Amino acid sequence: MLRARDERGRRVGNPKPSALSRMVANLGRGNAFVIVERVDDGADGDWYVQVWLRDDNTYQLEFREGTAAEHYQTRTISQDRVIAALSGWAEGHPDWKDAFMWNNISTWFADAD
Repeated sequence: MLRARDERGRRVGNPKPSALSRMVANLGRGNAFVIVERVDDGADGDWYVQVWLRDDNTYQLEFREGTAAEHYQTRTISQDRVIAALSGWAEGHPDWKDAFMWNNISTWFADAD
């Protein structure tokens, strides 16, 4: 099962692309992030994709594939690309991340060993 949530606490179970699009479009001061995560699927670790609208109006995208060693980040100015990435991840499309150059940020986390 998937769950999306934003900084204001809005939660959407098994979000469709239209719901994710609305959530991203509503990002702003006081509601700067959206997290889409897999919950209760029996897989070990944390599986999610998230976006943060930074103060400079760029979008910081991150995803984690189970462990801190598989935690990646990128930035973009394109809201459309953010929506496509979140929707593609939520729908399980294997090429959802191909539109970006990702940086592994595993060293930022203590449990990356």
